[in-house]
Amino acid sequence: MRWLLLLSLWMQAAGLCAAEATPSADAQAAAARAQLRSTYFDAARQGRSDIMKEFIAARWDLELQDSKGYTALILAAYHGHAALVSQLLAAGANPCHSDLRGNTALMGAIFKGELSVAKQLLDAPCAVDQRNHAGQTAAMYAALFRRKAILEALTAKGADMQAQDARGNTAERLQRGEFASP
Repeated sequence: MRWLLLLSLWMQAAGLCAAEATPSADAQAAAARAQLRSTYFDAARQGRSDIMKEFIAARWDLELQDSKGYTALILAAYHGHAALVSQLLAAGANPCHSDLRGNTALMGAIFKGELSVAKQLLDAPCAVDQRNHAGQTAAMYAALFRRKAILEALTAKGADMQAQDARGNTAERLQRGEFASP
């Protein structure tokens, strides 16, 4: 994996020598950046801690988003890669970051039923009632998908069980199986 560090250094050097850049060199650099982005997001989806270690060592931007706004942490959480989630958090990845719909890594882990990952993310310094663009909170996700232990932990952290989403749903009502009319 040291190729990643070498490629990173090469790309930095290419940026420093912009006066010597040619259209061909620019195209090669763009292709290399695209390949690195692809490798980065694939590593997150696949739980490849070995590859992610190289990105971290190369000081890669851990808040980089794909076309849906997913960060590596969001992808790792969604796919249930607890070790990679720990690695990314230890490296400084922002657990409060949200995708283009406003969903966080915690919301993704709850949705997918990745409870060990969700428990890791509960300790993050994020607002307990952080909302997505539909006004939903992690507690609403936990209630809707019957993740009782996570819902209890969120409640213990002070989650507002009466907070309403855009349709008027609350975590308390969702827990009882009641849904607001659209």
